[in-house]
Amino acid sequence: MSTPSEQVIAEWARYVAAEAMGRLAGQDDAPASGEAYRRRAERVIRQILDEAARDALAQGRPVLDATTEQAVLRRTLAAVCGAGPLQDLLDDPEIENINLTGVNVWVRYADGRREQRPPIVAGDQELIALVRRIAAESPAGERRFDPAAPILDMPLADGSRLNAVMDISSAPAVSIRRHRYRTTTLRELRRLHTLDDVAAGLLAAAVQARRNIVITGGTGAGKTTLLRALASAIPEDERIVTIEDVPELGLERDADAHPDAVALHARPPNVEGAGEVTVADLVRAALRMSPDRVIVGETRGHETVPLLNAMSQGNDGSLTTLHAASSEGAFAKLGAYAAQSSERLPLEATCLLVAAAVHLVVHIFASPEGERVVTSIREVVGAEGPRVVSNEIYRRAQDGRMLPAAPPSPPTADLLTEHGFDLARLLEPAGEWVR
Repeated sequence: MSTPSEQVIAEWARYVAAEAMGRLAGQDDAPASGEAYRRRAERVIRQILDEAARDALAQGRPVLDATTEQAVLRRTLAAVCGAGPLQDLLDDPEIENINLTGVNVWVRYADGRREQRPPIVAGDQELIALVRRIAAESPAGERRFDPAAPILDMPLADGSRLNAVMDISSAPAVSIRRHRYRTTTLRELRRLHTLDDVAAGLLAAAVQARRNIVITGGTGAGKTTLLRALASAIPEDERIVTIEDVPELGLERDADAHPDAVALHARPPNVEGAGEVTVADLVRAALRMSPDRVIVGETRGHETVPLLNAMSQGNDGSLTTLHAASSEGAFAKLGAYAAQSSERLPLEATCLLVAAAVHLVVHIFASPEGERVVTSIREVVGAEGPRVVSNEIYRRAQDGRMLPAAPPSPPTADLLTEHGFDLARLLEPAGEWVR
């Protein structure tokens, strides 16, 4: 028996998959998840193949032999189950972000390039059906995606983060942010010019000195990558508890660097509206787990006050990220979040808490071309009424030039020196602090 042609199998699989996806999307009563969906998909695929065989016989054309037909069935089933037509994009190691709006597909590569790709669905309803099926098979538990729950945020099996919207947008839209959980170090970011020698040495010493650090930046600026790099400087004998809304850090996966790491993940309500576990809940739970350090993937709401309390009560060395346009802008964001939290802290109280909890704020900037640069490191030194007092001890232009900055306070200078950082790196060639 001859081996079926790969080209023939691929062409037939593409045709059958497109036809099957259209039919499955039009079946409102189709099972949404798991083995039930797979059985329904297999029946539809076999029906399409049978119809094609009847048409071929009626027109006197050759039909597919049994071996080729079985290969087409397997290939098509793989395409319409699981991530379906998204799988090819998810399998590309160079793709960092995937964005779909209706049939339009755009991807962003790790080097910052954006590219439009061919459509992977025939229309809006097919895209909605695909997302519903993926949501029903979520590793974190079944999720809803319908007019009553038009916003979906969930992890995929490979650790990517999927966000989807429907009804509230001009067309169904899906955004997938890739996370390959690769180990990132400060040395690696130095090689990529995200850090220079001064910033890399300062941050390594700050982590060793157990400074509480907040990383700021815009969307896609590389905050999570920088957080992983800072975590790589944590001694391996320390116990780490990470807390995330959606899994992105993956420190627990690197048993060599972090043999005692526990990952906690928030959970939304189930389809009955019960079982929610928030990031704020997890922060409180983490403090009862004897952590040496608590790492919160992103601070953006009700977890702000519990996290600041944890940082100020002896859990030094904690790390988190925050959306902000500058290192100084972190304080306004923290104040706004604290005011909106259940504790409803006034601004003066929040500033006192920030001053007691946060030691350094590190800002990372992403250019439109995709280049990422740490441009600011700010030391928190106290609070005066509704204002957090801070010194920007490191400044770097987007082109890499060092800019005038303030000296660190004596306590911070002593700690950095004690942990191997040469303060002379922050001095002008003449030996005086840049001002």
